[in-house]
Amino acid sequence: MALLALKSSDLIFLGLYKRLVESIRKHSFHCPKPPVMQSLLFQMHFIFSDEVVLLFDFWSVHSPAGVALSVLVVLLLAVLYEGIKVGKARLLHQALTSLSISTSQQLIEETDQNSSSSDSPQVSRTRLRWFLCHFSQSLLHVAQVVIGYFMMLAVMSYNTWIFFGVVLGSGVGYYLAYPLLSMT
Repeated sequence: MALLALKSSDLIFLGLYKRLVESIRKHSFHCPKPPVMQSLLFQMHFIFSDEVVLLFDFWSVHSPAGVALSVLVVLLLAVLYEGIKVGKARLLHQALTSLSISTSQQLIEETDQNSSSSDSPQVSRTRLRWFLCHFSQSLLHVAQVVIGYFMMLAVMSYNTWIFFGVVLGSGVGYYLAYPLLSMT
């Protein structure tokens, strides 16, 4: 009798298990994905493909011409990134050379003494120039960081063509921008 009771409880458990499996198969719990996303969702290796989604959902490419245009855009972003790096360096160099050593020394002494009431016009003008230079460098830095993250996310699409665009753009940008540093 105990053997019969054991078998009937096993049958009840198997019946419930069978119903659960059928219910899961019948009511699938995963969301349907677009065909492009199904093939590109969790790839962790570089592929040569003419289908890619870059940065935003609206930048979804499905043709070779679209990939070529996207590579060109990413290449230009990389050139711009290198140009901004050089622009920041030139701006800093110009700011430091435009401030004479005596004016810089006077500005440091005035700041140390905290005497804002006795500002000479030259010192206040120097402070304004320094503030504007620092503010513009900060804006350039923000632009550089944003463009850098956009390029990183584009490379993380694992599309080989996009990766080549970023690498080529960085090389071209370096080649074009860095000679400008020596022209000061």
